[in-house]
Amino acid sequence: MTKASNDNWWRGGVIYQIYPRSFADSNGDGIGDLDGITAKLDYVAALGADGIWLSPFFKSPMKDFGYDVSDYCDVDPMFGTVADFRKLVDRAHALGLKVMIDQVLSHSSDQHPWFVESRSSLTNPKADWYVWADAQSDGTPPNNWLSIFGGSAWQWDTRRCQYYMHNFLTSQPDLNFHSPQVQDALLDTVKFWLDLGVDGYRLDTANFYFHDAQLRSNPPRGRPDGEDPAVNAVNPYGWQWHKHDKSQPENLVFLRRLRALLDQYPNTTMVGEIGDDDGLARVAEYTSGGDKLHMAYCFDLLGTAHSAAHFRSFVQRFEEVAPGGWPCWALSNHDVVRVASRWGSADKPAHPDLLRLGAALQMSLRGSPCIYQGDELGLPEADIAFEDLQDPYGITMWPEFKGRDGCRTAHPWAKDSADLGFSSVAQPAAPWLPVIEPHRALAVDVQERDTGSLLHFYRALLRWRKTQPALVSGTLSVLPAHPQVLAFVRAFEGQQVLCVFNFSDTAALWDIPAAYTAFTVLTGSGLVDAPRAGHTLQLAPWGGAYYRLG
Repeated sequence: MTKASNDNWWRGGVIYQIYPRSFADSNGDGIGDLDGITAKLDYVAALGADGIWLSPFFKSPMKDFGYDVSDYCDVDPMFGTVADFRKLVDRAHALGLKVMIDQVLSHSSDQHPWFVESRSSLTNPKADWYVWADAQSDGTPPNNWLSIFGGSAWQWDTRRCQYYMHNFLTSQPDLNFHSPQVQDALLDTVKFWLDLGVDGYRLDTANFYFHDAQLRSNPPRGRPDGEDPAVNAVNPYGWQWHKHDKSQPENLVFLRRLRALLDQYPNTTMVGEIGDDDGLARVAEYTSGGDKLHMAYCFDLLGTAHSAAHFRSFVQRFEEVAPGGWPCWALSNHDVVRVASRWGSADKPAHPDLLRLGAALQMSLRGSPCIYQGDELGLPEADIAFEDLQDPYGITMWPEFKGRDGCRTAHPWAKDSADLGFSSVAQPAAPWLPVIEPHRALAVDVQERDTGSLLHFYRALLRWRKTQPALVSGTLSVLPAHPQVLAFVRAFEGQQVLCVFNFSDTAALWDIPAAYTAFTVLTGSGLVDAPRAGHTLQLAPWGGAYYRLG
């Protein structure tokens, strides 16, 4: 089959993630919607993004806020209609923005008609569409697999007197990708939205599609230390090596089928979310060869570590394991604590200069940057009281892990509005999560008026980056280690850009390698030029600079 043309807009393009429930509310019910997003697309275009990624808006009982789909080919009424989605796509395209949507293929809602039929008997036409298994002789689950949200990954069902598998909530049964019928049905749902004009997909849990057909138990890992609540002592999910419940070889075969479908549509792309014991290696595997994912991301930039040594280690390793792969780099998303709090503390968000430096690093790495709504404003994590929590993950893991609500509060558009301008009607209902008072001073209208704000910095950085081919498309070469400074060179078609970042709260001296005899300041990025004494740069705390070599 002949492939459609692809202009590779995604290769180095900047993606802006929108969480629909929390971006903009057009009808005053306290929940964001598609028309609200459409009305705010000018803001995204002005930021300098190339495309948007919409978290799920499909029909759903909302047990996991849209990541539990009950109809893959319809819009949930709380967000609008399919016609509203078409209007959104048309407006985005008129502004030069591509539209990517979140596709949740590994599991559905237990209210999806497929599962309702599957659980009805052992012999119905969809009996094998989900992962069912008999109990062991003592009545316990088939193996030791665990749910990310806590407890066993197996739920007993009295209709079939069998267990079904769920990697997440019990209301999110896993589809059985070993069934060709399941694969075909899911590919049909992907085609539905492609035919409506979407430009690509973010694939939720892209390495979770297949399970070990023999249902072998995972080997023990022990109680690991780690900064991510999902892999430390709070949650026993991290106490196993996940050898058999995900990242199976058959996954690659399905990804090739999925890629072949997208390749029939011009200028489309996919980015996969990878949660694996060795995320970078899996990203390399899933993006190699040009026949699977276009891009993938793991969680290396989504932790608390932000030292030069940390960044240098993972950048260098990625270049070693995935020289032909294409990553997607995010500092935050809808599943993790916001970067301003992760890199700071609960009481004191990260210094504004550090947030600027983090953005500059993100825009300078080889790959495609993804900005989560509010990162461009420097929003800190919201502190949500237990009685206000909505996230089932946080409710289960409270108090050591408060879940994901803190990064999902309403986008602050207007400082002096009671709901921060979240709704466009006169007397709206309160937003679905509480208004966060510390966000008022960071609202869009405040930062619009302040030319020194983080929002203006992001706009200048993204605008300038488009003029630097080496940063958009070039290779990356990491320079020798320094205790405070991360430095690398991006190169493309004769242009070489030296990127130097001081990831410490004290000033640093950094010697430009002798091989670079000619270097000039590249202005316009928003970063302040680092003074030079010969071949030595004098970098301010949380300071960085760009130079053109040659």
